[in-house]
Amino acid sequence: MSARELVVLGTASQVPTRRRNHNGYVLRWDGEGVLFDPGEGTQRQLTLAGVSAHALTRICVTHFHGDHALGLAGVIQRVHLDRVPHPVRVHYPASGQRYFERLRYATAYREAVELDPRPVEDEGVLDETPGFTLSALRLSHPVEAFGYRLVEPAGRRMVPERLAAHGITGPDIGRLRRAGRLGDVTLEQVSVERPGQRFAFVMDTRLCDAVPQLAEDCDLLVIESTFLDRDAALADEYGHLTAAQAARVARDARVRHLVLTHFSQRYQDPAAFADEARAAGFTGTLTIADDLTRVPVPPRAP
Repeated sequence: MSARELVVLGTASQVPTRRRNHNGYVLRWDGEGVLFDPGEGTQRQLTLAGVSAHALTRICVTHFHGDHALGLAGVIQRVHLDRVPHPVRVHYPASGQRYFERLRYATAYREAVELDPRPVEDEGVLDETPGFTLSALRLSHPVEAFGYRLVEPAGRRMVPERLAAHGITGPDIGRLRRAGRLGDVTLEQVSVERPGQRFAFVMDTRLCDAVPQLAEDCDLLVIESTFLDRDAALADEYGHLTAAQAARVARDARVRHLVLTHFSQRYQDPAAFADEARAAGFTGTLTIADDLTRVPVPPRAP
């Protein structure tokens, strides 16, 4: 199992179908498990996907439409029922505080876990950990919505030829990496910068400035494509993207792996979304998401 992967729980938009559950996505990122937009039925989908409540460390809700948040009540209660041994942080639009409270206390249960609500008041950095920085940007939808972006800090990759030229071998390599200097040799002399990996999650929105900003140079971009381009007027009216729009954003933002999801029930053939994305010029790795699909975060670019 990849240490960094996306587990797709559901891919429908407003109305679930026989093949597609409401939204739900888990990003496994080393020791973290980030659950995005738990729609109705998420608790069961977690079970089918083999993801335990103990794997969840935080929840990110883009907005409080039902297909993105109705499963929050069950997930919160499951976290408590299973006595998850660590705090679970929850990010969500602050303007939806009343909806969060209603979902959190939808029914009676025993609270046994530290739930750490972090309402998103405005754009910017939400959290910083040793493994990533989590930030949010405001999207364009009939209710307040935020997209999320996760960026790993830049590191350094040792260059064997440079190490050999300075006669540095064995345990001395680790000492140099930790200290930044070994004698007269600095870390910069024997290494090159390794950009951190980048992930973005963009749900219900029409095109706006935040969409390409979230997508910029992402290794993995999960983005809604509720409509096909023939229904672009409907997409704009209801605050959504088409597959072509999402693909053009990914193309121009240099996205390496594009995951399209959140499909309207009006379309029966998922291949049409792939055809439209390719016709729009996206040439990277493309996944048309299906329920219970697992998508590894791509290996770091050379």
